[in-house]
Amino acid sequence: MFDELRRFAADDRAIEGLPIRLVIALVVGVATMSVMLNMLSGVQGLAVSELDVKPSPDVVQPGEQELSLTVVDDDGDGVEGATVIVKDGSAEIDSVVTASSDADGVATVTIEADTRANQETGTLVVDVKPPSGSQFVDRRANTEILVVEE
Repeated sequence: MFDELRRFAADDRAIEGLPIRLVIALVVGVATMSVMLNMLSGVQGLAVSELDVKPSPDVVQPGEQELSLTVVDDDGDGVEGATVIVKDGSAEIDSVVTASSDADGVATVTIEADTRANQETGTLVVDVKPPSGSQFVDRRANTEILVVEE
């Protein structure tokens, strides 16, 4: 028995000297562990809720307008403390406009929209920054505001 241990200890072939079943078990174990860790890190991703912004009105004419932008979660409930950002798309406004949502999830902004030269329609882009420290994200595009000349 001691002779076998000495031969094993003196064997410098590293993984070549291991039985093939042990090598397969090691590879499968590492792969399985990798998949499990990936699943565990994805659990937090399941706990987040996507935000959406519902502008009212969502179709406007050029000129100064007051818009109500309602920030809602996946369940349609209003989200307080989110920052709503309205900026140029294929239509334009003088500058980027921001507002924070109230307890009902409503943010009110005043914009002066205009279509670009030689265009009868255009859109304004609406983004939302979730409240800090919350489980909300904004990964998908939100409803754009359509600007239509009469």
